[in-house]
Amino acid sequence: RLGSLAAYFTSAKFLLYLGHALSTWGDRMWHFAVSVFLVELYGNSLLLTAVYGLVVAGSVLLLGAIIGDWVDKNSRLKVAQTSLVVQNASVILCGIILMIIFLFKTQLLTLYHGWLLTMCYILVITIANIANLASTATAITIQRDWIVVVAGEDRSKLADMNATIRRIDQLTNILAPMAVGQIMTFGSPMIGCGFISGWNLMSMCVEYLLLWKVYQKTPSLALKSVKFEESELKQLNVKRESDMKPAEGVQLIVEKDVTGFEPQQEKEIGCTARIAEPFITFRDGWVAYYNQPVFLAGMGLAFLYMTVLGFDCITTGYAYTQGLSGSVLSLLMGASAVTGIIGTVAFTWLRRKCGLIRTGLISGVAQLACLVLCAISVFMPGSPLDLTVSPFADISARLFESEPLPTIASPEDKPEIVFATGMPHLINGSTTPANSDPEMNPEPVPLISVSLLFAGVIAARVGLWSFDLTVTQLLQENVVESERGIINGVQNSMNYLLDLLHFIMVILAPNPEAFGLLVLISVSFVAMGHIMYFRFAQKTLGKQLFLCCTPDAKAVPDSSLSGNTS
Repeated sequence: RLGSLAAYFTSAKFLLYLGHALSTWGDRMWHFAVSVFLVELYGNSLLLTAVYGLVVAGSVLLLGAIIGDWVDKNSRLKVAQTSLVVQNASVILCGIILMIIFLFKTQLLTLYHGWLLTMCYILVITIANIANLASTATAITIQRDWIVVVAGEDRSKLADMNATIRRIDQLTNILAPMAVGQIMTFGSPMIGCGFISGWNLMSMCVEYLLLWKVYQKTPSLALKSVKFEESELKQLNVKRESDMKPAEGVQLIVEKDVTGFEPQQEKEIGCTARIAEPFITFRDGWVAYYNQPVFLAGMGLAFLYMTVLGFDCITTGYAYTQGLSGSVLSLLMGASAVTGIIGTVAFTWLRRKCGLIRTGLISGVAQLACLVLCAISVFMPGSPLDLTVSPFADISARLFESEPLPTIASPEDKPEIVFATGMPHLINGSTTPANSDPEMNPEPVPLISVSLLFAGVIAARVGLWSFDLTVTQLLQENVVESERGIINGVQNSMNYLLDLLHFIMVILAPNPEAFGLLVLISVSFVAMGHIMYFRFAQKTLGKQLFLCCTPDAKAVPDSSLSGNTS
């Protein structure tokens, strides 16, 4: 028994889990802290945080396919190690710059009329964005490629590994922000910067070693299929091209560097190709994504990002306007993590009983059934929904009042930041609870509406995470090895695009009276996403779609789409 435990703790699978846990813990701490740092530096304005979110979403949207293509065209170990070093080095550098800003902010504000401080802000956002892009590359190569190779041909093992990865994500999503939040509360933002920089330095060394160990224990990671474009073969010497046979494609690839064009012609072609390459890669990536047999399933997953029904800053801010305290929110977040973990367990059980594609259908129905509670909550007592108030009233007022943009706050105007449940809340800012002033809120807000809302959101996490794992495994199993990077890069871009649209939706209708409309729109987008997946399942399974689950259903190769999509 001890021998089996030792074998497990030294296996490639466990080392991959450990490396992912360290990486995710650092990511969650940084993503939480960087927003707090930007708010702390810019007073009670969320301008820098909004700019950072926009830059991150726009960068992944535009560069997702290019990052994925780079993952495809390079060796696995090189990609993993490079993205790891770039990500952690960027976070460390960002932490050092933030510490300098916190120490010398007053002096920087007086130099060059504050332009030097502005350049520091731009530098922080730029480097933080580079860290996020490197994190995207790491996620693609480890969670979409390495894990498939480590699992081998065993699809049940792949499903179990995917579920374990998601459980790690759920736990770190809650625990990491709480840990760094406590450090920043009892210490200071500067201490928080130093802690995160030190953590990333240590974590980078350990993760680098773990990656090398996994690579050594899994020889198949050294073998990687590379897709060669037909255009690459057309750059050969015309004289030798006519003598070659089509079957000698490998030899053509080897010899094209030896018998090329004249140096000047090669240089011209190389410069033109290098300029056009990013645009061609972007186009080819989206075209390849559209042509995938799992295209509708991927689009269905992306549409689930167009929602306010999650535990992000928007829903948390709305909960505060409805009178929920930080302690209650902490319990709700803990409950959502538990239901998310239940969703990963349900995924593995349903997949064994009903097959992969049917698991996605069942998960979608379960999520939509729970979200019905959210739609009902809009019309319950306590809901601030008021159709007589224009959703755009708040933004219209801001545009026509022509208020000056907020400037850097002085120390006495700086809002107090409380790290309840590991999430930052501005006490003197815009996310103050509506019932914090008894004169403004003499009567307590009925909790029926908000209770139904969060009951639906928490219960829907079971179906959400089970569906997410279903689509993830469909992409892993049905995208060819040479295109895994670029297809998953485009999938990340689609996810960020819909996530960006949901933030734009909130910016256009930020008042609480319009939140009910945002809930209904969110439920509609989730429904459209599952309709897309239903269409995908219908095309894939055909007549088997409406068969009941049977004990031997797991033997049906419903996750293999070859020959089933026509």
